[in-house]
Amino acid sequence: MKRAAFSTRWLPVLLLLPQLSIITLFFYWPALQALRSSFYLEDPFGFGSTFVGLENYLRLFRSSEYLKTAWFTVIFTVLVTFFSLAIALLLAVKADGVIRGARSYRTLLMWVYAVAPPVAGFITLIVFNQRWGPLTEFFALFGWSLRVRLDYFDTAFAMVVASVWKQIPVNFIFFLSGLQSIPRAIREASLIDCKSGLRRFFTVTFPLLAPTGFFLLIINITYSLFDTFGMIDTILRNNVGDNPITLVYKVYLDGFRGQDIGGSSAQSVVLMVLVLILTIFQFRLIERRIHYS
Repeated sequence: MKRAAFSTRWLPVLLLLPQLSIITLFFYWPALQALRSSFYLEDPFGFGSTFVGLENYLRLFRSSEYLKTAWFTVIFTVLVTFFSLAIALLLAVKADGVIRGARSYRTLLMWVYAVAPPVAGFITLIVFNQRWGPLTEFFALFGWSLRVRLDYFDTAFAMVVASVWKQIPVNFIFFLSGLQSIPRAIREASLIDCKSGLRRFFTVTFPLLAPTGFFLLIINITYSLFDTFGMIDTILRNNVGDNPITLVYKVYLDGFRGQDIGGSSAQSVVLMVLVLILTIFQFRLIERRIHYS
């Protein structure tokens, strides 16, 4: 295969310069500013700052509230990632087997992708309304009186349900594409070798979906940690109280409302380090078991 060549050395640099400028302006520079601010006790109005070293970090890990938020974030991320992937995979398998009306079926499953996170949060408040919400009335039939924004567990349940519902269409699209890319010869051979559909799925189909599943695993963890911010903010309606929040939302509360610039910067740095460690762990350990060919 003939490789593309540039006439001058500076041409590829110039082509990359706009993208590199955007990354530097909106990622590297804010990250460095957050790292610097995490070592200072800063005035929220910019009149001065005092160097405090690691005091902001030590104060975080001494705080029972922060540790409680971190624990909830872990549980929230695991639940949203697992159910989003599991339900989307089930729907993709069913959609792949539909012959008549396949396009309509797939469109109905994908339309939620167009809903913005704040809108999804507003829909959640409607269906979980304490007086006339459809899901509230449904669970009331089983003796469960849902009180979203009033009860810690009920609010967490609504946040998980809304986040899973919002992310399923994205996973569905990728899983369906992965299923349709499996060669027909392999499927026919598996039908001959194994009569059990469940066994065929776990021994043939699921391993072939490993590259897609690995990619979606990273995407869903990132979504659970960061992209649920707008939805959570809409559900809580600026009235946090004793309701559960994630680490990203706590950074916003402490920084923009509590005016604790140094503390919120330390929280953002801790979050960046955790995401970096998680990404390295996934690519170094998990990806070794994934084959792309």
